[in-house]
Amino acid sequence: MESQLLHAQIPQDKLGWRLDAVLAEIFSDFSRNRLQDWVKAGQVTLDGQLVTKPNSKVLGGEQVALQAVIEDEIEYIAQAIPLEVVYEDAAILVLNKPAGLVVHPGAGNPDGTLLNALLFHYPELRSVPRAGIVHRLDKETTGLMVVAKTVPAQTHLVEQLQRHAVERVYDAIVVGRVISGGKVDQPIGRHPTDRKRMSVIRTGGGKPAVSHYRVLERFREHTHVRVQLETGRTHQIRVHMAYLGFPLIGDPVYGGRLRIPQQMMPEFADYLRGFKRQALHAGQLSLTHPVTAKVMKWKVPMPDDMLALIDILRDDLDDFQAARFADYDDDDDNGVEVEWVTDADVPSD
Repeated sequence: MESQLLHAQIPQDKLGWRLDAVLAEIFSDFSRNRLQDWVKAGQVTLDGQLVTKPNSKVLGGEQVALQAVIEDEIEYIAQAIPLEVVYEDAAILVLNKPAGLVVHPGAGNPDGTLLNALLFHYPELRSVPRAGIVHRLDKETTGLMVVAKTVPAQTHLVEQLQRHAVERVYDAIVVGRVISGGKVDQPIGRHPTDRKRMSVIRTGGGKPAVSHYRVLERFREHTHVRVQLETGRTHQIRVHMAYLGFPLIGDPVYGGRLRIPQQMMPEFADYLRGFKRQALHAGQLSLTHPVTAKVMKWKVPMPDDMLALIDILRDDLDDFQAARFADYDDDDDNGVEVEWVTDADVPSD
């Protein structure tokens, strides 16, 4: 556990301000939520007097003392799990998460997670809450994640996420033929009867959730779409696309019935049946660097299983169109007299 005693003077022009708002401005390396917790825990004094209410009003000019306590992640063990690092500097890490890796320990996943891997490769992250993790990807979703290496960097990244200033773009392969792109603006919350699922909640209780999607390629019974998140709710893309009637291929929770195109080659159909994870990949990430203030952007290609899935769906469409063309060509010769026209038969000007 790391503890720091910090001192500052509240500016004179803050008369009437809430204490937590002033602290967030003075001690900008920490989030307002964390500062509120420290106030409630009795770790803030004004002119030597203990203050425990974050909404207390200040007069301006007071001397503030803050006992900033950052707990180590002592309850988690470090594990030698490989990581694919896309970018790294003193403040942040950008990783390409594989399918099957849980981000944070929880019920049913006490270890073997990204957090355990981070503690092994970067022991200094024990002094950063949640080992620097600021957002998550589902276990079977692949792609880019940013991790903070310091508390100030973590605070800045969380604030960017809260302001929807972090750009996250995903590739998804969905069931059904999506006609055109669009926007889904539907609140998401816990399913009313199945607490392990999320759902669109339109009668109150859901949190605002906005997704933008566009069509990249259509197949016979499926579509490759690109989705950009405006918010970041749990299972947001999976829930929103299922709400539209286009669930992700392989989604075990929201996927519904598997759709195999008619007359699909058996080996193609077998691959489709065997695709047991949601076909979702976080391929693009853009954010403002918490130290340099430079806008940075990263891209990683889709994993091999999704690339193979697209190839199969593309080949299936080509085979189907070729067969239709062959049937049409055969129909021309079934008792139908065809008169071919040559250049010599076309009158000149």
